[in-house]
Amino acid sequence: MEIPVTGFVVHSEDGSGHHSHGLYITSWNGRPVHTHKFAGQTSVDVGHRHQYAGTTAPAPSGVPHMHEYYTVTSFDDGHTHIIQGVTDPAVPLPGGGHYHLFEGVTTVNGMIPHSHAYSGRTGNEE
Repeated sequence: MEIPVTGFVVHSEDGSGHHSHGLYITSWNGRPVHTHKFAGQTSVDVGHRHQYAGTTAPAPSGVPHMHEYYTVTSFDDGHTHIIQGVTDPAVPLPGGGHYHLFEGVTTVNGMIPHSHAYSGRTGNEE
């Protein structure tokens, strides 16, 4: 089964010959897509915590859906952690729009190997 997707690719170059491409999807199966901002702080483990912020991957609007998310925490106590996962389904807001809950455990890192728990709620759709 093929699903029609529309979008665009942005090319960037840093002057040293390195370049990258970013793919931005604007519709999925004829429906516009949207993203959500998310931010928070991890649990305190091994005497410290980390901050994090990011934007979810796009998902279709107007249908039941979830979003993938990925970000790197702030650099604290000499290291970072990766946060990634999939949100819960959309929770409608009374005035329109919706948000998603998310939770998980970071990757293991640090001089004393450890991870942190995190949980939160995305912002309204963008």
